[in-house]
Amino acid sequence: MSLNQAQAEAVAHKEGPCMVLAGPGSGKTLTIAKRIEYLITKYKVRPEEILVITFTKYAAKEMKERTRRVCGKPAYSVTFGTFHGIYYGILKWAYRLNQTNLLTEEEKYTLIRQLISQMDWEEIPAADEEKDYLQDLAVEIGNVKNNCLNIMEYDSLKYGKERFRELYQSYEYEKRKQKKIDFEDMLVMCRDLFRSRPDILEKWQKKFRYILVDEFQDVNQAQYDVVRMLAAPENNLFVVGDDDQSVYGFRGAKPGIMMEFVKDYPDARQILLNVNYRSTGYIVKGALKVIGHNKARFAKEIIAEKKPDETVHVQEVKDPMEESRYVIDKIREYTERGISYSQIAVLYRTNLDARALSEVLMEYQIPFTMKEYLNNIYDHFIGVDISSYFHLSQGEYDRKYFLQIANRPKRYISRECLNEKKVSYESIRNFYCDKEWMMDRIDQLEWDMKMIRNKTPYAAIQYIRKSMGYDEFLKEYAAYRKIPEEDLMAVIHEIQQNSREYQTISDWFAHVERYREMLKLQNQKRESTDGVALMTMHSAKGLEYDTVFMIESNEGSTPYRKARSEEEIEEERRLFYVAMTRAKRKLIISYVKEKNGKDMNPSRFVDELLLV
Repeated sequence: MSLNQAQAEAVAHKEGPCMVLAGPGSGKTLTIAKRIEYLITKYKVRPEEILVITFTKYAAKEMKERTRRVCGKPAYSVTFGTFHGIYYGILKWAYRLNQTNLLTEEEKYTLIRQLISQMDWEEIPAADEEKDYLQDLAVEIGNVKNNCLNIMEYDSLKYGKERFRELYQSYEYEKRKQKKIDFEDMLVMCRDLFRSRPDILEKWQKKFRYILVDEFQDVNQAQYDVVRMLAAPENNLFVVGDDDQSVYGFRGAKPGIMMEFVKDYPDARQILLNVNYRSTGYIVKGALKVIGHNKARFAKEIIAEKKPDETVHVQEVKDPMEESRYVIDKIREYTERGISYSQIAVLYRTNLDARALSEVLMEYQIPFTMKEYLNNIYDHFIGVDISSYFHLSQGEYDRKYFLQIANRPKRYISRECLNEKKVSYESIRNFYCDKEWMMDRIDQLEWDMKMIRNKTPYAAIQYIRKSMGYDEFLKEYAAYRKIPEEDLMAVIHEIQQNSREYQTISDWFAHVERYREMLKLQNQKRESTDGVALMTMHSAKGLEYDTVFMIESNEGSTPYRKARSEEEIEEERRLFYVAMTRAKRKLIISYVKEKNGKDMNPSRFVDELLLV
């Protein structure tokens, strides 16, 4: 394949630092592969002196295969790997580590869970929210290391300075006691090793004289520090990235490191790969319009190799259900025109944004694949509560149903009165025969169940929420657990909205069971490629599709409601830019007018796109 002028310039770079700004679809993988070939054949560099670092095992494997196709046999001695893989290899050699020394994600969560229970943290969440909670804590512990921060000075906004420090130090102590290292330790320990042992550093510097780093915009401070030490003193450091696609701030990545690179290496060569071979002119122009609102970035002029074809389409819809039907109608229309399901992607900011669509896709039997594991909304405690109420209303008096909802909302019904496998209102009354005020509560529960027995599921849920006080219970629960009230309200609202399709409670049960089975099958075939691709914007990075839908492009979704600072908003805009530039030919962006009973505004990024 022939190279354009900028690619040829990057390929021919020989020695010293070089930063290649590679926009979406600009052929960076080919450029890296051709440069390796050039180093070996033209500059006679020994292949074993070349180190290529990327971020995922998949990307490293792809880069290795591409390079071998371009270079042939000489490329077999080039080292390809991830940051963690390479640094772990160095630690293994220095400290004789093996697999048993690695702390798995599951072990990490177990350890954090033990520590917060010992420290008596009040807001340990319910079982169905616990994983996210532990994950957030693990990420923050990791970010302290990734950013090379001093824990004695670190202030955790979410968990408090003193309390988080105590957790961090206990975590480190327990880990060392078990002779374990976690994912982030691989970076920090390698950094410390090179600082304390110049002789070991020199050995690895001599081994890897030419270093190429892909996706450089995703590096964190610890990774950058080590790679700089490794590249010295010759500084044959060739980095390829796009600051506009830096979207992993939550992992410690920062686009500022690309700016830092220019300051750290003032003589570094800068090359812009300015031709987009992937997307049509309208998509490239629209995406640049949006990302142009970011201040902290390298200014770039990108041109599209493909001529303008179809314009970017922006669609307003009433709510997520109408949006789902709109997307499905369009998917059917495009597949009838000959576009395969696997060439269509639906992107969204968080997994929750996909629930309504995935449910409708299953109902309409349109095949789809999901990168992320999709949680069943009916397994959420709110879904289980509604289901328990429905079972009781149909005269199914199993103990588990009473136990689930007895005090949701608070009725002061004790577990002790629910001893039998089958419970009756009469047995509860007998237990409380000396408490007149409890009789009223039991009578009311029995009456409420009669009231919802023959209602439609939608009307029954409305009655549970408003007449029985379930919404008030959720507000109190959210306050007690210190979780956002709107998160719980979103779940109950979605369950209620999805129930509109069904006329009877038994129809609703049949749907829930069918959905459970389909979801189980769906989660089993996550790696399959034969279907419409559903994924978060983060997961879409590096991929491309003929047709892309971006759903729920609303304020609060994108930018995400938790993003408040200018830095966070700029990262959200970069994520929107990444999503837009996945599309090769057709890009459809939709936003809803209402969700969970609230009026919604289109995303500011949609407004920026539409600005004339």
